[in-house]
Amino acid sequence: MSEDKSILLEREKTGSLLRRYALPAIVAMIASSLYNIVDSIFIGQKLGALAISGLALTFPLMNLAAAFGTLVGVGGASIVSISLGRKDNKYARKVLGNVVILSIGIGTLFTAFTLPFLDEILYFFGGSNQTIKYASDFMFIILIGNVVTHLFFGLNAIVRSSGNPQLAMMVTIFSVIINIILVSIFIFVFEWGIAGAAWATVISQFVALIWLCFIFLKKNKVVYFSKEIFRFNRRIVLDIFSIGMSPFLMNAAACFVVVLINYSLQKHGGDLAIGAYGIINRVSFIFVMVVFGITQGMQPIVGYNYGAKLYGRVLETYYKAVKWGVLIMIIAFICVELFPRAITMAFTTDQELVQIAIKGFRIVFIVYPIAGFQIVSSNLFQSIGKAKQAIFLALIRQLIVLIPLLIILPPYLGISGVWIAMPVADFIATLITAVLIRREIKQLKELAFF
Repeated sequence: MSEDKSILLEREKTGSLLRRYALPAIVAMIASSLYNIVDSIFIGQKLGALAISGLALTFPLMNLAAAFGTLVGVGGASIVSISLGRKDNKYARKVLGNVVILSIGIGTLFTAFTLPFLDEILYFFGGSNQTIKYASDFMFIILIGNVVTHLFFGLNAIVRSSGNPQLAMMVTIFSVIINIILVSIFIFVFEWGIAGAAWATVISQFVALIWLCFIFLKKNKVVYFSKEIFRFNRRIVLDIFSIGMSPFLMNAAACFVVVLINYSLQKHGGDLAIGAYGIINRVSFIFVMVVFGITQGMQPIVGYNYGAKLYGRVLETYYKAVKWGVLIMIIAFICVELFPRAITMAFTTDQELVQIAIKGFRIVFIVYPIAGFQIVSSNLFQSIGKAKQAIFLALIRQLIVLIPLLIILPPYLGISGVWIAMPVADFIATLITAVLIRREIKQLKELAFF
């Protein structure tokens, strides 16, 4: 981040800043979600309904891998923003070095601990003899490239948080374009099946990672690679883990929740019910990722101004981000409630799977209009370094509310009980978030006028 960009974060109108930072992040997040969407569509249309169900089995393990990636990437990005706001550029560079060290170390350990037991893990996640081969073929390759994924996510998050959202967006779009080209070649030309989709993902992220490395080799940036930054720093690591713990726990909890959902769906509906959830999850992922794009755009602005003690600007940015987030989720609600069949048919022509997915769509998305507020508000705490509140809100929806509902409702309501549990959990989590955010807003207002 240059000095000019630092001045802009302090002085430019927050609405203009949010557009400048959030729009590239939104485009990048949409592009990123296309990894999963394109894979699902190609796999479903080429290999059939059971292949979609097999792909859905990989969600818990991919969520767990993503949890460790966000632990480092999001935590590091938040600290870089706050450090730059405090004009401590040297510390920001040290954070970059520790993000690289942690990404390589954690990514390697995750692969080492999961790869030898992959089939056993996938069976535990709800796999059957009909779906396990698809899931195993896909996940084996993804795990081989896990370090690449962690580095790609972590370095791109640092690019964004250090004042270059457009560049981070371009890197993500570049990787997605490569992925789309490769997945179409590997599946339809080479006929590598579901493994082709995995290879396309890993190769495209590796190529984009090379670009990111060249970006950080340029010494004209405020945050860049140099020999002295690649040293393990206990204080920085603890700071990264403290702030990154919120998204980590959210993804880790999502892993456990998806396992429970798959188990219930397998018990009450079979393999196709798991496939239906896979489709619903992919579509919801698009809209949630757009809101995450808004929060990623909000994060460097809020983090910088909070570090600079410009609390009024923190609040202005938050209010605008909430409006955007709510609007996106209203659009999601309208699209899914009006066109569930058309959306499902993009993934599969299997009519039994289509009918299951349509019912699930209409129930799961019923309270989405308020979900945007909950996502943006929980990310505010993360952006200003308040780890305890962020962690609590990350856990409230997944563990404290949703898991009991998934245990109680399905035995009485079958598949409908699984679908109903999700919007009920969203509603309760939003109410609790509203209580906490009201207190935080009051404190920020007092600091702004102190």
